[in-house]
Amino acid sequence: MAITMAEIQHLRKMTGAGMMDCKNALTEANGDFDKAMEIIRKKGQAVAAKREDREASEGCVLAKAENNFAAIVALQCETDFVAKNAEFVALTQQILDAAMENKPETLDELLAIQLPKGTIADLITDKIGATGEKIELGYYEHISAPYVTAYVHMGNKLATIVGFNKPNVDEQVAKDIAMQIAAMNPISITPEGIPAEVKEKELEIAREKAREAGKPDNLLDRIAEGALQKFYKEVTLLQQEYIKDNKLTVGEFLKQHDKDLEVVDFKRVSLNA
Repeated sequence: MAITMAEIQHLRKMTGAGMMDCKNALTEANGDFDKAMEIIRKKGQAVAAKREDREASEGCVLAKAENNFAAIVALQCETDFVAKNAEFVALTQQILDAAMENKPETLDELLAIQLPKGTIADLITDKIGATGEKIELGYYEHISAPYVTAYVHMGNKLATIVGFNKPNVDEQVAKDIAMQIAAMNPISITPEGIPAEVKEKELEIAREKAREAGKPDNLLDRIAEGALQKFYKEVTLLQQEYIKDNKLTVGEFLKQHDKDLEVVDFKRVSLNA
């Protein structure tokens, strides 16, 4: 049977596949749209299997905060050319919107969410078939708190979300904290949040450096503890220098605005570091 241009364009809109792929799928399916979509999806599965060993280091990172819930998703691919494509960014946004609406706990639960054109996993498979690249949902992070904010850095390669302990937070203050986390990459809010094994590793590194410098054994622990305190100032959010005023720590900046304001959680996703 003859396949019309309108039918080809409709299938392309439904799947994101190329014009020739859509024409061939419709021809093979004798004009049956459901069968044609399945043919295209199987092509995506075949491409995914062939490119399983490829590295998907590029991609799009988006974040959103709304009604005490914030989420970040990172859809990854092989090339920056695909990552910047409007349809790829739109798919990332669609996945984020589904996360915001359904609030899944895990990445696997997010992939299983059913949308009008299939599950999110199906949509990613379709995009693999359309682009010929390995594509995967690399990250899904979320937090819930009385007040949440989100920041997406220019270029869609880095995003942060932050939760605060109070429902009414100055919007600019919240944004400044989200940007601080984006720029300075803390690993915890306070020293208490740093895993014990990380602290012990830092102490041992400091002791070894002191030994190599010829420091006496009875001073090694004291020197190591001083180095650990310096480490805290670099990697714990509240002890970091505030990026807009290095005379203040982030903790001091918060207290200037509201003595009771606290950061209760944050997440940071970056495809660059």
